[in-house]
Amino acid sequence: MSSVLQRRRSAVALGAAAALAVTLTAWQAPGASATARTGNHAASADTLPYQDPSLPVGQRVSDLLGRMTLAEKIGQMTQAERGGIDADTTKITTDNLGSVLSGGGSVPTPNTPSAWADMIDRYQAAALDTRLGIPLLYGIDTVHGDGNMLGATVFPHNIGLGATRDPALVRDVEHIAASETRSSGPQWAFAPCVCVARDDRWGRTYESFGETPALVEKMETAIAGFQGKPGHLSDNDRVLATAKHFAGDGLTTYGTGSNRQTTGNYPIDQGVDQVNHATFRRLALAPYVPAVKKYHVGSVMPSYSDIDWTEDGLGNRINMHGNGDLINGWLKGQQHFTGLVISDYEGIHHIHPETYTYAQQVAAGVNAGIDMFMEPYDFETFESTLAGEVQNGDVPMSRIDDAVSRILTKKFQLGLFEHPYTDRTHLSQIGDAAHHAVARRAVAESQVLLKNDAATLPIRGSKPVYVAGSNADNIGNQAGGWTLTWQGGSTNVIPGQTILDGIESQHDNVTFSQDASAPVPSKAVGIVVVGETPYAEGFGDVGGPQWAYDPGDHNVPRPPKTMQLSEADTAAVHTVCAQAARCVVVVVSGRPMIVPPALLSTIDALVAAWLPGSDGEGVADDLFGNHPYTGRLPVTWPRTVSQEPINIGDRQYDPLFPFGYGLRTR
Repeated sequence: MSSVLQRRRSAVALGAAAALAVTLTAWQAPGASATARTGNHAASADTLPYQDPSLPVGQRVSDLLGRMTLAEKIGQMTQAERGGIDADTTKITTDNLGSVLSGGGSVPTPNTPSAWADMIDRYQAAALDTRLGIPLLYGIDTVHGDGNMLGATVFPHNIGLGATRDPALVRDVEHIAASETRSSGPQWAFAPCVCVARDDRWGRTYESFGETPALVEKMETAIAGFQGKPGHLSDNDRVLATAKHFAGDGLTTYGTGSNRQTTGNYPIDQGVDQVNHATFRRLALAPYVPAVKKYHVGSVMPSYSDIDWTEDGLGNRINMHGNGDLINGWLKGQQHFTGLVISDYEGIHHIHPETYTYAQQVAAGVNAGIDMFMEPYDFETFESTLAGEVQNGDVPMSRIDDAVSRILTKKFQLGLFEHPYTDRTHLSQIGDAAHHAVARRAVAESQVLLKNDAATLPIRGSKPVYVAGSNADNIGNQAGGWTLTWQGGSTNVIPGQTILDGIESQHDNVTFSQDASAPVPSKAVGIVVVGETPYAEGFGDVGGPQWAYDPGDHNVPRPPKTMQLSEADTAAVHTVCAQAARCVVVVVSGRPMIVPPALLSTIDALVAAWLPGSDGEGVADDLFGNHPYTGRLPVTWPRTVSQEPINIGDRQYDPLFPFGYGLRTR
């Protein structure tokens, strides 16, 4: 799921909701009497077939579908943002909304697990007050734990999990993430990203498990962690998973971002895949085969990006939200995907943005195979527009019925008709010690040792330790984007331990000076923790726009994203490495950072820590030998930014450290 700084808004006509109700009256389905209600609203003592949990899901879906009006069907295909309905939950009822989401930073007050559960239950009550009592499906971006919720366990981002090469650990991580999500209300996670990141200048590189399809597929145990085994979606510690972004979001060409700058100013995010069909199958489609056929992922989200096939010459790009050949044809047809396809945040607005009307974009998205539409604040306009497209014959009823059937199937499988409200059995376990222990282990396994001259690591004995650098004592930076807010932030604070906390918990003689201005003790081991500040999506593109809009930013743009160390961090490395007996540099970042040869020569040990999340103690575990270094690079580490894109298998391949590299310690 994505948020957009400049949200495109369709004008909502005066009285749109009322007009929609009038327009759709003539489309009431046979048997859709006003008395056919469910649950607490049943007007008859007899249980309707769709209300009977003993019946097969397919039979329940068919029965319910036959009772629905067009307005009710279109409502199920509509997903609104909580910000659009929180002040007036009757919109859920009157618009027959099928789903609500929380984007990054869209949270209740206070932002606590109980408040989340209370909020979603309040929305659910409004959904159950509709004529047929169809429950809501609530979705959030559980991309490294439920990072939107204060108190959740925040795990390493996917790039760190890819470095572990540990599929069982990834399954356990996402099981905990699923449990913390479901226990606080949401039943749907917009994760995992099964993208193959091929250019580290992309601001979403950290959302990828790595640069090869084989590594991404190996880590798709994440889906099993979210959903459990087939038939277990209704368990109170599982959620519906989403494989995203279908397809080729990590394969875009630098300079083609924001759909060739027609929808924004990103350099590479939301760009164009300029590839032939064989390359696209190998690098973009391959991960979706096991996601669908082995792990039975319940939903798929299309990408904002375009495809421009090279076989017929460049200049004929097709946006993924309108690509029927790939959604209807390849995904649903050839791969037999039976789940639901959910658009990205205002994703259909990226279909021919220069020429299409909104009605044409709606029709194109539905006909391409999208089943539910994330139209956060324009949901009423979407509903009336789609109704018009059905009436004028541009969208067939068969497509509407297929979409709604897929959505209802997942709601039945999730057990929402029997248990629509939040099961709070595991609420007290959110962020508990057991969950943080798994996060700490994930951090420890994700550390990649890139250089270790003179066996500098692990640190042994009682010699003084001197810690410096911008990311040593900043939990917001080490958590990265998608933490409390969409972009994350250096001032964001979550429960957990910074890397400095972890170091101090494992060594008695520690001096900390962020800028390395304090004297370095004699014979000290220096640890300089450097790297990036948080970002998400195109605001993390190298050369991209600078975010300045979180409360903690005070409208001051964040540092440019360059893949280069800041001047302050570079100075700290020079200072510490010149004075310490041994010098360790730990890089906290969502992708490789450039380490110039002159700087590298002063460093005794170099560690890639990625974005470890809430448990900085895991970084210290490896530094002090309580856990061995076992991580391996999930992406190629370049010598210079100009080498990008650089990937294993390139004809000319001369990185600083190759894909899969990682030194070991005992």
